[in-house]
Amino acid sequence: MPRMKPSTEGKRERRRFTSEFQAGAVRLVLDEGKTIGAVARELDLTPSALGRWVAHARADRTKGRTGLTTEERAELAQLRKENRELRMERDILKKAAAFFAKNQA
Repeated sequence: MPRMKPSTEGKRERRRFTSEFQAGAVRLVLDEGKTIGAVARELDLTPSALGRWVAHARADRTKGRTGLTTEERAELAQLRKENRELRMERDILKKAAAFFAKNQA
């Protein structure tokens, strides 16, 4: 009876790509008119990753008319982090106020 192979065989390690590589792949799609699927196969990428890069590049090229620009995405991430920290501080202060009000009575 054949042995079953681990189910992770089809998955590959997460890879990191330089911004120059990403820009080159995006250029093939936007400037040369190739499809995302064709470029993804040619460069051994997943179509979803390349599609995300293309969407971000389109937003940057149209100055935000087709989505968030890179600067807007960075600002949004910073604001979300700041909001998370402020909520945490508020919750701590609420608990401290409740603790001291309970002990004063």
